[in-house]
Amino acid sequence: MIVKRWVRGMGGVVVAGVLAGAAGCEAPPAPRAAPGPTAPTKPVRTAQPGTETGPACPEGGVRLLETDGNAAMGLRVAGFQLVNCGAQPYALEGYPQVSLRDDRNAPVEVTVEHGAEGITTGVPHIEAAPQPVTLAPGQAASFWMVWRNLVTDGTVTAATASVVEVEPRPGAPRLSLRTAHPVDLGNTGKLGIGPWTAIAR
Repeated sequence: MIVKRWVRGMGGVVVAGVLAGAAGCEAPPAPRAAPGPTAPTKPVRTAQPGTETGPACPEGGVRLLETDGNAAMGLRVAGFQLVNCGAQPYALEGYPQVSLRDDRNAPVEVTVEHGAEGITTGVPHIEAAPQPVTLAPGQAASFWMVWRNLVTDGTVTAATASVVEVEPRPGAPRLSLRTAHPVDLGNTGKLGIGPWTAIAR
C-alpha cells in the first residue's frame, strides 16, 4: 500500500524596486514605495496571551488551522487544530460541528458521523471517546476527519469540498478554513469525525 503524506508550508517573496534618474538630468523626488507583500508568520507563543504574531485573533477567541493528513488507496484522513488565541480559558467537550462548502461557497451535502464506523477501522484518534478539554491561552486541541474517495454510482455526481466550516462548541462563532487539499468525497456522501483532543505541550 502506498501512503502519501502532506504538510502545509508557508512562504512569501518580498520585492523591492529602485528608481534611477537619467544621466545628466535632475531626478524628480522618488515616489514613496508601496509596502511589499509579506510572508505570513506562524503564531509565536509569548508570556502574555493574545500578543502572538500572525493574523488577528477571530471574534470567538480561537483560530482554526489545518495540520496534516494521509491518503491511501482512496482512504483520506485530515487533521485540524483549534488554538486559543484569546486571553481567557476556552472549554470544549465532545465533537465539533462540521460542514463543508465547495469552490463556489455552496453547501456540500454530506452526512457527518461521530467516529469512523462504516468508513474504516483502526483510527484511534477518530474512534476515541470524547473527553472535556479546557484550553489555556496559547494551548490547542485537535480533531480528525476521515472519508473515502469512492465513486460507486456513475449517475451520482461526485462531491468535492474545498472549505471546512467548524463550530467548536454549541453557539460559538463558526470558523471557515479553505483547505490545502480538497475533501473529495466521491459520491459516498459520508464524513467521519473524531472528538476534541488536547495537544500535549
